[in-house]
Amino acid sequence: MAINNSSFVFGVSVSDYNFIGRQQESRTLKMNFEEGINTIIISPRRWGKTSLVKHVMTMVDQESVLTVYVDIFGCKSEYEFYNRLAEAVIKQTASSMERWMDNAKDFLARLSPKISISPEPLSDFSLSLGISPKTHSPEEVLSLAESIAIRRDKRIVICIDEFQQIGEMADSVSIQKRLRSVWQHQKHVAYCLFGSKKHMMSDIFQSKCMPFYQFGDLLFLPKIPTTEWVEYITSHFQDRRRSISTDLAARICKEVEGYSSYVQQLAWHVFSLLDEGDVVNDDHIDAALKNLLNSCEHLFMQQIIPLTEYQMNFLRAVIQGVHSEFGDSKIREQYNLGSASNITRLKTALTNAELIEADGRRIVITDPIFARWFKMRFID
Repeated sequence: MAINNSSFVFGVSVSDYNFIGRQQESRTLKMNFEEGINTIIISPRRWGKTSLVKHVMTMVDQESVLTVYVDIFGCKSEYEFYNRLAEAVIKQTASSMERWMDNAKDFLARLSPKISISPEPLSDFSLSLGISPKTHSPEEVLSLAESIAIRRDKRIVICIDEFQQIGEMADSVSIQKRLRSVWQHQKHVAYCLFGSKKHMMSDIFQSKCMPFYQFGDLLFLPKIPTTEWVEYITSHFQDRRRSISTDLAARICKEVEGYSSYVQQLAWHVFSLLDEGDVVNDDHIDAALKNLLNSCEHLFMQQIIPLTEYQMNFLRAVIQGVHSEFGDSKIREQYNLGSASNITRLKTALTNAELIEADGRRIVITDPIFARWFKMRFID
C-alpha cells in the first residue's frame, strides 16, 4: 500500500494521516466555532494545540463560517500585532488577490496595500499594509473582521497562536484592555486564543484582575490516552511494513510521559533504525532514546546556560524527587538553595524559563525529556 504521508511528524503541526485522537476536543471546538463562542486553549508545550485548531478549521461549514489563523510569534509591539492580524484577516477571508485589495481599501481606508508575488509558482502572495498609529487607531483595526463578516453575511473565527506574546509587550495590560473592549461587543466574530507558554496563558486568562478573565470557554487539553497512541503507532509501522508490539508501542508513550510531540519523535527514531520487514525490540527503543536525547542536547544546553548555581540546584532537587517544602532548612541545606526568601525567586525564574511548573501544590519539571537529559548530565 502506498502511503503519501510521513510515518511520524514532530516539530510542526500535524494533519490527516498524522493527526490522532482529540475527538471530544474537536467536537467542542467545532461547536464553539460554529456558534460564535470564544475559546481559550491551555496546555503544556508539545501537546498539539496548533494541530487541533487547524484540524477543526477544516471541519467547520465554510458556507457559513470563515476561519482565520494567525501566528503572532515574534510580534514585539502592539502595532506589529495589528499588522499581522489585519493581513491575515484580509487574506484569509478573501478568495483572490483582487478581493484582498478591495478589502484592504474598503475596510482600512488611508492605506496603499503592497503585494509581493514570489517567483515560485506554488508560493502564496505576501500582503503588506503598513498600519501605524498615524494611519489607524487600534479600534479601527480590531473592528476589521466584524466589518468583513457583516459585509459577507458570514461568521468569522480568528485563531491566534502564541497569544502569550501580548502579555510580553510593553504596557501589556492596557493593550489587553483595548482588545477586550472591542472584541467583547462583536456579534459576528469569535476568537480562539492559544499559545505555547502555559504559565503566561494562565496568568492572562485565569487571573481575576486581568482584562481577559472569563473572556470565553476555557479548554484544557488532556494527554492523549496511551490506548489511542498504541493503535496509531502500530498501524503506522505496519503501513511501512515494519512491526511493533502493543507493549513496545506503549513503552514509547511511557518513556516520554505521553507528550504528543515526543511520542511522534521517539517513534520516528525507533522507525529510523528498522529496515522493511524488521520487528521492534527493546534494544531499538533504548537506542532511539539515546538518539532522541542527543538530538535535544543543543536545545537543552541553551536553556541551562543562563541559569545560576542556585537555579541548577533547584532543578536537581526537583528531579531527585523534591516537589514541595523547599523552604525547609534541611532541604535548603542539602541542595544549597540559599535563604528561605530565595525560594520564591527561584520558582519564579524557573517558571518563566518554562523549566518547571506547578501541578497543584507540587513543583514538577515541565519537559520529561529535559528531566531525563538533565539527570543523565548533572546527577547520575
